[in-house]
Amino acid sequence: MREDRRNLLVEMTTQYALNIIEYAEILENERKYVIARQVLKSGTSIGANIREEQNAESKADFIHKFKIAAKEIDETEYWLCLCQAAKTYPNPDPQLLENLQVIARVVGKIISSSKRRQNPSAHSQIS
Repeated sequence: MREDRRNLLVEMTTQYALNIIEYAEILENERKYVIARQVLKSGTSIGANIREEQNAESKADFIHKFKIAAKEIDETEYWLCLCQAAKTYPNPDPQLLENLQVIARVVGKIISSSKRRQNPSAHSQIS
């Protein structure tokens, strides 16, 4: 891991993963094993992909890792919303969805700005 500077997004997604682990444990205690596993996998994968981008081999690889993180964000949101809607499931803490939206906005901005920097002439022709 790079130690040269602080990465707030890595810190944010690491804390998010810890919160997801806690919620998955609540689901497991309620014997909701299948959804617990899905939430755990997608919710912790967000930060794993963001950590992985720090060692990207190219700008395209960097963007690709963030796109995977964005997909995991969408999947996590799906599972959390499903848990909210299901009458027999414990509701996730509202902060889980709120923090996920913050992470989603940051990831979206990074993807769009990285794409612009990767191919600035294509974006200036569109404008």
